[in-house]
Amino acid sequence: MATAAKRPTKQSATVRISEQSHLLLREMAAQEGESMQSVLDKALEQHWRQRFWEEMKVAYAAIQSDPEAMAAEKKEFALWDVTLMDGLDPHEVWADDVAVQPTGERVA
Repeated sequence: MATAAKRPTKQSATVRISEQSHLLLREMAAQEGESMQSVLDKALEQHWRQRFWEEMKVAYAAIQSDPEAMAAEKKEFALWDVTLMDGLDPHEVWADDVAVQPTGERVA
């Protein structure tokens, strides 16, 4: 998987876009009641995330097609599986407004 570039901070810069893109951006901003910068920021973030997951799918497909790599992956998954409950009582109930006994019984 390609290494993701360092994501920029909230600074501004000027970027040239086509007239068609500018009109579309302006229309979208008006429809959403947001600034063109905000609409563009959201579109780029969505595009970045889409590419990230597409690259993840490609990388995982490569692992799945290699039996040795997949065996190593499953072995690592098994190591992490023991941390899922991490010794917690699976019957314990959590709520903000009531105390809970270790058995999961609610106490008034």
